[in-house]
Amino acid sequence: MTALELHSRIFVAGHRGLVGGAICRALEARGFTDIVKRTRSELDLRDRAAVDAFFRNERPEYVILAAAKAGGILANDSFPVEFLRDNLEIQTNVIDAAFRHEAQKFVFLGSSCIYPKLAPQPMREDSLLTGPLEPTNEWYAIAKIAGVKLCQAYARQHGFRAISLMPTNLYGPGDNFDLKSSHVLPAMIRKFHEAKTAGAPEVVIWGTGKPRREFLHVDDLADAVCFLLERYESPEIINVGVGQDVSIAELAAIVREIVGFTGGIVYDTGKPDGTPRKLLDVEKITALGWKAKIALRDGIRETYRWYLAEGRGATDHAAHS
Repeated sequence: MTALELHSRIFVAGHRGLVGGAICRALEARGFTDIVKRTRSELDLRDRAAVDAFFRNERPEYVILAAAKAGGILANDSFPVEFLRDNLEIQTNVIDAAFRHEAQKFVFLGSSCIYPKLAPQPMREDSLLTGPLEPTNEWYAIAKIAGVKLCQAYARQHGFRAISLMPTNLYGPGDNFDLKSSHVLPAMIRKFHEAKTAGAPEVVIWGTGKPRREFLHVDDLADAVCFLLERYESPEIINVGVGQDVSIAELAAIVREIVGFTGGIVYDTGKPDGTPRKLLDVEKITALGWKAKIALRDGIRETYRWYLAEGRGATDHAAHS
């Protein structure tokens, strides 16, 4: 076992996505000098032979799997095959190749949607597989659960140093603002901005506004990844969140204020709410000495500035790019 050094060779899979981009920024800010990156056109992570050849040639010592086919309720409901098949292929290929080519440590990024729809709140790590999943994103959740279990299987059978992080809902600069595939917060930013620009009288939000969600700035997640890469060794999953949540209605009010939209908000109660509440228990990571630093309002304000400067017209780059 070798120690993580500033010259250690680190492969960040999915470096052009929201999460991978933030992780690369965090590693570079800490002085790491050998970060390996590949675009989707250079390396299709669904291609087992190509992934194997990459690992054989590049020999990364540390691997962070931030690549995934991801999206909101509409995308999950519309493309269940891709959400299940693509994620299973990506993670199986990368985890297996990392082990066979002797990577020193592997970081798997899961999602809070792996927990049961009606899990006790806040959701503890040991609630995994204790009840039915939320139907609107079960394809993605099942793939992520399989990834967690594959990491644990390699750790148990071969002693592979694989850790699995379960982040809550993420947002920040570099997010996907495509209304057909985006998550709730970037979708709101775009909807309120376009309504403001068009002088529209109201913005329509899916569902009742009652579900509660927790939001973690992607730079906070990247900080946690760097922290746990050096300090966490257990194959047992670990939650990464802020430990606080807001209702969708409260979130809409915050976004409306930051964007400067003065019209009304209408809730389309014919559309699904999804899970009633998703709040992570972050006691485990807090006990290790880490906690989120970026306040929600500050993070949304920064994300809106990025959207105005660079994000308008952004399409789904949250997949394995």
